[in-house]
Amino acid sequence: MAKQQGGSGQSSQPQDRRKRLGAAGERLAAEQLRQAGYLIQTMNYRCRAGEVDIVAEEGGDLVFVEVKTRRGTAYGLPEEAVTPAKQQKLVAAAQTYLAAHGQEEASWRVDVVAIALTKSGQLQEVRIVRHALEE
Repeated sequence: MAKQQGGSGQSSQPQDRRKRLGAAGERLAAEQLRQAGYLIQTMNYRCRAGEVDIVAEEGGDLVFVEVKTRRGTAYGLPEEAVTPAKQQKLVAAAQTYLAAHGQEEASWRVDVVAIALTKSGQLQEVRIVRHALEE
């Protein structure tokens, strides 16, 4: 039994680190969005279709924001992690949000906030990619 606990603890550590990194990235992204004039509506909206990290309003649009945080560039730029499958889930979650809030006719878009950290975890750059998805 002790071996199982030790083994599961080891396997969950990278997942815990990823969750902490993601949560820290989302907090930093929300702050950057506020500074850029976005009004944050909600964070971590979840539905059957998926999850949206941040729902905000900016320039008359509802904005569904995906946050990607990366340490180093071994796996590419943060925004490159928004795959076609992830894009489909984002659109489906956005449409679910709009329907649930009676805003099906609202003007909306998807933005990505890309957060680049050094391997040691120091902030390198925050990029807000507006209109990240082409519909």
